Amino acid sequence: MANYDYDVLYIGSGHGTFDGAIPLAARGKKVGVIESGLIGGTCPNRGCNAKITLDAPVALTRLTERMQGIVNGDLAINWTANEKHKQEVIQGLPDMIGGLMKSVNINIIKGRGIFEDAHTVMVDGTPHTAENIVISTGQHPHRLDIPGTELAHDSADFMNLTHLPANITIVGAGYISLEFATIANAAGAKVTVITHGDKVLRKFYQPYVEQIVADLKSRGVDFINNANVTSFEQDDRDFTVNYDGRTVKTNWILDATGRVPNVDGIGLDKVGVDYSEKGVKVNDHLQTNVDNIYASGDVIDKDQPKLTPTAIFESTYLMHVFAGDTSDPIDYPAIPSVVFTSPRIAKVGVCVEEAQKNDLTIKENHLPDDWYRQVTKESIGDNALIYDKQNHLVGATEISDQAEDAINAFLPAIVFKFEPAQLERLVTLFPTIAADAWGQI
Repeated sequence: MANYDYDVLYIGSGHGTFDGAIPLAARGKKVGVIESGLIGGTCPNRGCNAKITLDAPVALTRLTERMQGIVNGDLAINWTANEKHKQEVIQGLPDMIGGLMKSVNINIIKGRGIFEDAHTVMVDGTPHTAENIVISTGQHPHRLDIPGTELAHDSADFMNLTHLPANITIVGAGYISLEFATIANAAGAKVTVITHGDKVLRKFYQPYVEQIVADLKSRGVDFINNANVTSFEQDDRDFTVNYDGRTVKTNWILDATGRVPNVDGIGLDKVGVDYSEKGVKVNDHLQTNVDNIYASGDVIDKDQPKLTPTAIFESTYLMHVFAGDTSDPIDYPAIPSVVFTSPRIAKVGVCVEEAQKNDLTIKENHLPDDWYRQVTKESIGDNALIYDKQNHLVGATEISDQAEDAINAFLPAIVFKFEPAQLERLVTLFPTIAADAWGQI
């Protein structure tokens, strides 16, 4: 056997790496991690953690709004203080994650990793060799290929704004667009959302999405649908978005048109790893066409949602593969997803549209009718629970202020297909959102 520097070498240090690399190294494997930016990758530094911190005051203002008369007084978000608090929350995460890796003797190699051959990655001219290599480079924001594209900003720029512009225009129809439209609007900005098609959040149940859009419109957010954005222009400090012969004047532009796998410039062609514009191609063991090279996280070309929970699951699976615990293919469980608008929209398992096509049972609940949701005066809320022919819960979709927690409560029943007797043995704390959700099954 060749004498390599590492048993496993990871390119990238996000959730597709550290959730599995740390326990793998703790079990005695020699592990290296190459990172050119902040340790922890997108989610801790410019994604999930930052976003949910900026959103917390939004959820508070919504609650206070509903409880007026019981709680008196209006709340206003201090954007500068909110952004400062966000930075306080996330600034220690790279050192914390790096410290966890160093505590189990993982070698962190700073710099950009580029394949030299199937077992060698070059970093600033220095070769690092490994028996197995994992590509975990994640994604970066897509930029529209139009004149003036350099005038637009990405999601990280938005979350680093120390002062919120008075007028923001967002181009895009996905998670980032709707979440940041919610946050900016709640903080006092005039927001315009421009979409290429006639729908937003297309992978979510549209009757629920329409409720979110209607609520945002009632709060002053403008939606321009079926628009072909052709260019951005600058006039002094202001900007113009041109589309279909029309214009929108704005102070700041957010390009939220998606994310692109980081496959360029890392030597994949040199070593013959197959990839596409959707990411690195892998088999059911997360193995590329080059036997000792694997991939994990958002960089993979896959049907599974490109989310942090998916990356964690994949990284953990590879840990078991490299530790010799399993040779089985990866077996993805139901993976939940959520959009952190206010209210939230979340889902897991079989969706409503699939249930309708396959004649599965759909049980719908209008949540404001439920006593527990009346405690905080929720006015928008519905869910749809999907059951198979054996009456197992196999899917759930919800729109509500606590949708993410409700879907988490449903998750065990969906993943493990609990029978009625098993459901009865799960005694939840009461009154809680989990107890409320569990009582609907």
